[in-house]
Amino acid sequence: MDVITPNSERRPLSIKLWPPSQNTRLMLVERITNNLSSQSIFTKKYGSLSKEEAAENAKEIEDAAFSSANQHYEKEPDGDGSSAVQLYARECSKHILEVLKRGPSTKENEEAVKLDKVTGPHETFFDISKGQRAFIEAEEAQELLSPLNEPGNLYTKICFSNRSFGLGAAQVAGPILESLKDQLQEVDLSDFIAGRPEAEALDVMHIFSAALEGCILKTLNLSNNALGEKGVRAFEKLLKAQSNLEELYLMNDGISEEAAQAVSELIPSTERLKVLHFHNNMTGDKGAAAISEVVKCSPMLEDFRCSSTRIGSDGGTALADALGTCTHLKKLDLRDNMFGVEAAVVLSKALSKHANLTEVYLSYLNLEDKGAIAIADALKESAPSLEVLDMAGNDIKVEAASSLAACIAAKQFLTKLNLSENELKDEGAIQISKALEEGHGQLKEVDLSTNLIRRAGAQILAQTVVQKPEFKLLNIDGNFISEEGIDELKIIFKSSPNMLGSLDENDPEGEEGDDDGDEGGEKESGDEDESNKLELESKLKNLDVNSEE
Repeated sequence: MDVITPNSERRPLSIKLWPPSQNTRLMLVERITNNLSSQSIFTKKYGSLSKEEAAENAKEIEDAAFSSANQHYEKEPDGDGSSAVQLYARECSKHILEVLKRGPSTKENEEAVKLDKVTGPHETFFDISKGQRAFIEAEEAQELLSPLNEPGNLYTKICFSNRSFGLGAAQVAGPILESLKDQLQEVDLSDFIAGRPEAEALDVMHIFSAALEGCILKTLNLSNNALGEKGVRAFEKLLKAQSNLEELYLMNDGISEEAAQAVSELIPSTERLKVLHFHNNMTGDKGAAAISEVVKCSPMLEDFRCSSTRIGSDGGTALADALGTCTHLKKLDLRDNMFGVEAAVVLSKALSKHANLTEVYLSYLNLEDKGAIAIADALKESAPSLEVLDMAGNDIKVEAASSLAACIAAKQFLTKLNLSENELKDEGAIQISKALEEGHGQLKEVDLSTNLIRRAGAQILAQTVVQKPEFKLLNIDGNFISEEGIDELKIIFKSSPNMLGSLDENDPEGEEGDDDGDEGGEKESGDEDESNKLELESKLKNLDVNSEE
């Protein structure tokens, strides 16, 4: 689970979804084999594959999908690897469909397959991003890009990331890209002008933009280029051609208010846009208004990331209102902005329309209790398949705990819950624990660190999550758990100690006194145990989490 601070992203805690185990890969090959050889609408139309041919194709499909996803993960690691897993699944589905439409082998295409095995597979992905980050000039570019010059190449995807193109290298690349623009579908130009003077960088961008003018892309990545308005407008010729764009990445690009407006102006249509990532820019409220216009015109949007973009209440309200039109949204990431309560309430209205949401990241938005309650109430009634809920660092207190608990109780597919850096205290922790008691068989991570939790809350929470069959990690560091409470936690997790996260930042003394609320004198062991029992009974009394409320 990502743990985000207002100034940066860090991932100290993570369950690795990527790479998949060998057993998982073999199981997927078997499943693909069954799909290719079983009766379906495709096999009725195109013919079914024999078990042997299906098995051979299944292995090739899985290998190709794994390779693409692994390259993506190495280039853009996201902590747990969830985006790589999604790409892995998409690539498998795409290739399965291609094989089904191709149908069973005939003598003619068997000869073509044999020839393919002799001459080697046709490469479709050209990637120069591996290795150390480096400057390249004309001579090296000529050699590096030579495969793109080969007649009859079938490259549909190129990645020039991690290499800084000078003017000479760009002049070499320009004609090559122009020759490919009718076949390219995915272009990654992220981090391709690093360290260049502004004038040279702009010239390079103009050359690439002109070379790719008219190229109709599905995916365009211009991240990590410190574009600003000048940079965005340098790509005008390329951007104006993008009427069928499905994925657009503009992360860490210095996108100001003016640059955001330029983005909104230059892309002719976003009707097919499914992914828009706009992380770590300096967009502000007025820039958010421009981006909200893009969002409004993107009814098919499934994955929207607009985190760490300096957006306040006005911009947050505009963006939240625009999100109401994106009813296909699956993943929403607005972390590390300054939305506040007013924007949060508007956002809650939008969330009530999003039945397909699986991941929601709303940490560090200044939600406070009112905003958190509004969002929790909205999510409780929508998003039945929600898997990730992140509302860390929002000044959420005990008053909002019952709404959060009711929402959580209704989310039976939840895998990760992050409510860290709030003030839920024992009462809130126990209500969350009660919400997780029934079902939640897929739960893997819970983070309630830094929440003023003491012995009672920690104990109940631990007893709840340790019983979950898929559970991997409980983080309750940075709280006020006594030494006795820590000993109890270790006993609870005795058979699976790795499930309990570090407690290095825990403060046994606690700023609110010891676990029993006694302000003076030591207690005998028996008295302390009895007091602790009474405390637990008191905190559990009248707690009732009802997901149907």
